[in-house]
Amino acid sequence: MFRFLAGVGSTLLLVAAGFFLWTGQAEQERIIPPPPEPTPLLSPMKQPAIKPPPAASPKSKEEKRFGRADKNKDGRITRDELLQPRRKPFEKLDANRDGRLSFEEWAVKTAAKFSGADADRSGWLSAREYETTKPKAKAKPDRRCAC
Repeated sequence: MFRFLAGVGSTLLLVAAGFFLWTGQAEQERIIPPPPEPTPLLSPMKQPAIKPPPAASPKSKEEKRFGRADKNKDGRITRDELLQPRRKPFEKLDANRDGRLSFEEWAVKTAAKFSGADADRSGWLSAREYETTKPKAKAKPDRRCAC
């Protein structure tokens, strides 16, 4: 019982000491510094000359796009220049290298996904087999600061 009363008494003493410290700080006189003196304004005659902004590129968005497509910079876009960026993706899909893309070659990823999911080789997917074709969730980038 004595410990309980000692704890209550010490708690009351700490609260009273905190109150007196708080009120003692509130009674201190605060000194507000005077505002800084205003700087004299420059007259229009004394202002430094402002440099003009740099000139913008005269090329429009369409001209820049044309410049990227014109590989040999002759001012003309040939069929080969226009189709060149699409050749590698086409060659990846053209499995038999005949220069033609059949539906099966175009749908090779989907066909491979179906074959991998059809575990019992029945030619159709059950609900459980179809669950395995679910796209994998992309990992979210870590947005914490790397400081």
